[in-house]
Amino acid sequence: MKRLVLLTTIATMLAACGHKIPENYWESDKLPNIYPDYTNVTVPINMAPLTFQIDGKADEVVARLTAGDQEVICGGDKIQPDADDWRQLAEAAKGKDIKVEVFVEDNGNWTRFKPFSIYVSPDSIDAYISYRLIPPSYVTYEELTINQRCLENYDESIIYDNLLCSEGAQGQCINCHNYQQYNPERMQFHARQNMGGTVIAYDGNIKKINMRNDSILSAGVYPTWHPWLPLIVYSTNMTGQIFHSVNPNKIEVFDSESDLIAYDMEKNEVTNIEKDPAEMECFPFWAPDGKTLYYCSAHFEYGDTISDKGKEFITRTQEAKYNLYKKRFNPETMQFGPRELVFAADSLDKSATLPRISPDGRYLMFTVAKYGVFHIWHHDADLWMLDLQTGEVRNMEEINSADTESYHSWSSNGKWVIFSSRRYDSNYTRPFIAHIDANGHGSKPFEVPCANPDNHRQLLKSYNIPEFMRGPVTIKPQRFADVLKQEAEPVKYVNRLGK
Repeated sequence: MKRLVLLTTIATMLAACGHKIPENYWESDKLPNIYPDYTNVTVPINMAPLTFQIDGKADEVVARLTAGDQEVICGGDKIQPDADDWRQLAEAAKGKDIKVEVFVEDNGNWTRFKPFSIYVSPDSIDAYISYRLIPPSYVTYEELTINQRCLENYDESIIYDNLLCSEGAQGQCINCHNYQQYNPERMQFHARQNMGGTVIAYDGNIKKINMRNDSILSAGVYPTWHPWLPLIVYSTNMTGQIFHSVNPNKIEVFDSESDLIAYDMEKNEVTNIEKDPAEMECFPFWAPDGKTLYYCSAHFEYGDTISDKGKEFITRTQEAKYNLYKKRFNPETMQFGPRELVFAADSLDKSATLPRISPDGRYLMFTVAKYGVFHIWHHDADLWMLDLQTGEVRNMEEINSADTESYHSWSSNGKWVIFSSRRYDSNYTRPFIAHIDANGHGSKPFEVPCANPDNHRQLLKSYNIPEFMRGPVTIKPQRFADVLKQEAEPVKYVNRLGK
């Protein structure tokens, strides 16, 4: 429904670009169709400006953003508020809303759409995130990087480039970056294949280690760094993948075997934590108190005469149902207790992976899909929340979409989560942020903003494993490459399972 409005005055504050509010326009009772969808979202006080554009035909667009006595008018084919203007707006709207009015011209006629709000939370967010940028793995996996991005502006830089050491038949694959308590000075990542090894940076020192040993399945794969001890727990995985011709999930990434190991950095020792051939443990994560280790595991028994576990697993992938478990840990004795069931997803005919604990230790967020462990490829994957205080578990419908939600990370203050979602095109994962209130409920997620609002739709790469950081990694990519070109330091294996 539209009605014509005639203005006798023009807005008194104009943006530097010189745009102004049209003097007459039609009123619409519909929200504007904008990309990214920032209508009625909640953002942190220190977030970079939200930029957007009309998702459809428009000859020109003008937007008026107001908060208190602050007003900004900008326009063109994209709405890109100036950083200084945005900061003033956000400060004026702290704990309240920025009102956004969008005016669209089409064939000489202007329409003012129903205004929407952007709520500015007084809760700040960690200044940096890091992630792996990767093209579809069925195209190539060599042209990938680990990047970092400042959320307070649009600055992005490369932590490490996969092609710095080698390429082609002698290429590498880098993955699984992880930090100790959001500290960019204490990080690790893996390099596979040529010059492979695990790179660990610790307060300015960098080393490359080789954890391979006949007593463990593989070198460490998915890591979790103890909150304060020089101890990293990994899953070890015999990973494979299959490509579907009919299934809407293009790829199935799976483990035919997996265990848990712990690496003591000071002693340079690795030991098994869990090594049950009928259990496939994966994705460990430390609770913030450092006294509990969470992980997921699926019970899977092979036939007695099987000679190729990978081939058998391919025919039985949908039988893999992962549950969530925990193990108590004594930081003084460095001993782990027996496993305890936390959430039986298989009782719901589901599979749960990627447990992540909020910094206050109350909430456990994880992903749920019909089967399997690598939910980033499953269109039915959703985020769920378990209240460890009350035992309540639920689907986080308020932040999920009709498509994939997977990798997720809590901010250091526990007020925000970032996660990978395929909600826009079903093909590429993009980073989305949601505010989490005291009751564990999320706000409407918003896509991490870019200077060019169409950037993500033009980028043919996925965001993989977004992680919050308190600041940027300052080690240069070439320094990491120099370390990778060196021989890896062998790790000593110690058997503490008695098996």
